[in-house]
Amino acid sequence: MNDVFLDEVIQPDPSEQGGDRRRGGREDRERKRRQRRRRSLIAVLIAVLVLGGAAYALVQVVGPMVTSLGDRETPVEDFPGPGNGSVEVTIEAGASGGQMGAALEEAGVVASATAFSRAFAANPDAAGIQPGTYRLMLEMRAQDAVAALLEGGNRVQTRVTIPEGLRADQILERLSSVTAIPVADFEAAMQDTAATGLPAEAEGNYEGWLFPATYTFEPGTTPAEMIGQMVGETIRLLDERGVPADQRETVLTKASLVEREARSAEDRRKVAQAIENRLAIDMKLDIDAAVAYGLGKSGTELTRDDTANSDTPYNLYRYTGLPPTPIASPSLESIDAVLNPEPGPWLFWVTVNLDTGETRFAETFAEHNENVQLLREWEAQNG
Repeated sequence: MNDVFLDEVIQPDPSEQGGDRRRGGREDRERKRRQRRRRSLIAVLIAVLVLGGAAYALVQVVGPMVTSLGDRETPVEDFPGPGNGSVEVTIEAGASGGQMGAALEEAGVVASATAFSRAFAANPDAAGIQPGTYRLMLEMRAQDAVAALLEGGNRVQTRVTIPEGLRADQILERLSSVTAIPVADFEAAMQDTAATGLPAEAEGNYEGWLFPATYTFEPGTTPAEMIGQMVGETIRLLDERGVPADQRETVLTKASLVEREARSAEDRRKVAQAIENRLAIDMKLDIDAAVAYGLGKSGTELTRDDTANSDTPYNLYRYTGLPPTPIASPSLESIDAVLNPEPGPWLFWVTVNLDTGETRFAETFAEHNENVQLLREWEAQNG
């Protein structure tokens, strides 16, 4: 009986054993299906992310190109041209094509900034448009407006050429004649040395500090700004050559004497050396141009009585040393001659041909007198 009982307890029911296997199989298959679904879902997500990224990149790269192409195909407002009347428009420094177009549209030159921007982009030379004020027609075609800005003749500006060797008062007269600004306005502006940039070592005197050159002034440039440009150019050139601030006035004074006494570059360097030689031995400079400056005369009006008897600090026949200020605005050649004179023993010089400017140099007074005789002969022959 015990055996029977044990058999009944220990031996499994065949029907129940088969059921367990079926349940275990179903569970394995279900687990594998879930794993396959998870892998499929991950693969789908990865594919979506990859495709999404590629689509985003495509939009970023191709989108602007499509937009640009669309813009070019989209007609914009433009005048038929050629235009009428005139108006002045200022192009600011560093302005882009769009900024230029906006200014031109506001002034009525072009129909739209967009039309100008397209014309600007289509013209390979457009980047060369210079800042400044231009006189243009109203209602121009955009491409014609670009071409007009590239043509220098449409730029509104004032060009003034200041020759070498002029006095400050002569320079003001020249400025006034070209700009139509009264001399009195320039003189008033020059009272404010801080506005014009005149250095302290000039002691308020502009003589010699207005550098001779050609200047371009935009509309609206003030007298103080014009004078300031000239002074600034003098300072720039002296600084480039390493002239100390406390030597600027002396260099300009010597250079102004050289400017009025010599013509060629070679002669300028010799005259500069002769001046240095005389100063070194406290010998009077005997320069006619300085005497004439002190008397407010031209060199051709000077008389022997002037050199012998006039009592101004510019009479270098009477006083030893340099005059108190420059006597003219020297050229860069004269400045360089003073800074790098031609080595030599000369103490005397005289121009023996007033037409050609031929100048003779001498170490002794006797030799100098011979050269002076050559001048007298030339004067006799040429009246």
